Amino acid sequence: MLVDSHCHLDRLDLTAHDGSLDAALDAARQRGVGHFLCIGVSADNAADVKALAERYDDVDCSVGVHPLDVQPGAAPALDWLLQELNHPRVVAIGETGLDYHYEPEAAELQQESFRLHLQAAQQTGKPVIIHTRGARADTLDLLREAALPQAGVLHCFTEDWEMAKAALDMGYYISLSGIVTFRNADALRDVASKVPAERLLVETDSPYLAPIPYRGKPNLPQYVREVAEFLAMLRGEPYERFAEQTTANFKRLFPLAHVKG
Repeated sequence: MLVDSHCHLDRLDLTAHDGSLDAALDAARQRGVGHFLCIGVSADNAADVKALAERYDDVDCSVGVHPLDVQPGAAPALDWLLQELNHPRVVAIGETGLDYHYEPEAAELQQESFRLHLQAAQQTGKPVIIHTRGARADTLDLLREAALPQAGVLHCFTEDWEMAKAALDMGYYISLSGIVTFRNADALRDVASKVPAERLLVETDSPYLAPIPYRGKPNLPQYVREVAEFLAMLRGEPYERFAEQTTANFKRLFPLAHVKG
């Protein structure tokens, strides 16, 4: 069984499934995907991801504010975040983090938001889902400052081994998406080959970043199979063992998730 550890079910392009989310999830299940983590990115979609998690037994969700969704003068309130996290299907915090690639001018605002999410993690014990791009040093500094015992995951990882090793040393997991299959991703494949088996997750980040051979098309949860098959081949591991390992890792990192089997 596989887990898609990071997908945006409320944002999928469902054209290939005649507009049906049920059909999209069934297509993934038929390819061995047994669980989905639907990710919160803003105050506006918190209700939507919780509703999806309530609707499907094999879907859990997270709640948080993506760094590119933090509004000037309106960092998320800690009270709001703690209230949203107090829900049986919300198993994680985020996605949160820092993205200076697109909004370097918003660094201070993003850091304020990130610190609030890390504070919520300290108070609730729930793991954090971290987006980081172009902000390597500040991301690691804030994680060291928080010193979370339950840590979390650096999702859709695209940085170098030095950053991965620093995060692993703090107890974090590394999640890889379809980017690892791209032709120009040699450096990321080097990272993928070095991450310890017990600290690796797989994801689609759908509807974004479809893996080869679907690159350029809308991504779907069913394509996490391509990501997992590619990584198993890269690491020289049998696919079934790799799938079982990454699923066990997901269950360990997100102990509140309702994963069957």
